[in-house]
Amino acid sequence: MPLHSLKPAPGSRKSKRIVGRGEGSGLGQTAGKGQKGQKCRSGDTIMNGFEGGQMPLIRRIPKRGFNHPSKIYYQSVNLGVLEQLFDAGVEINGEVLAKAGLLKKATEPFKILGAGKLTKSFKIVAQHFSKSAEEMIKKAGGSLLAN
Repeated sequence: MPLHSLKPAPGSRKSKRIVGRGEGSGLGQTAGKGQKGQKCRSGDTIMNGFEGGQMPLIRRIPKRGFNHPSKIYYQSVNLGVLEQLFDAGVEINGEVLAKAGLLKKATEPFKILGAGKLTKSFKIVAQHFSKSAEEMIKKAGGSLLAN
């Protein structure tokens, strides 16, 4: 079969719609854009949320709150939980807590809180400690290091 005789299957390729080329084409006069209005003009893109000049919904709804871009959100870990999960003398840091499932990510900052009882001594490396947690760790004979 010669290559010059190859043709696509009948009906598989539609011809491009040519608009605005006379009434006989079927898409003359308004070129399929209807009558007057913003959508029939050239460059007729309308931005998302535009409601024809009416106050858009996004501007009518009240807005509350503010999220500061540089605020640091600390994950919290209680001493009582550490008492249950770990043996005495263990060094506790972000990686150990993440493996234990107490933190979402080892790299995110966390704070040790003083809820619960602590009888074992730990070496804890964290970004922050509450005052009660510091006192309890020192009283139990552990050490703490602010990261």
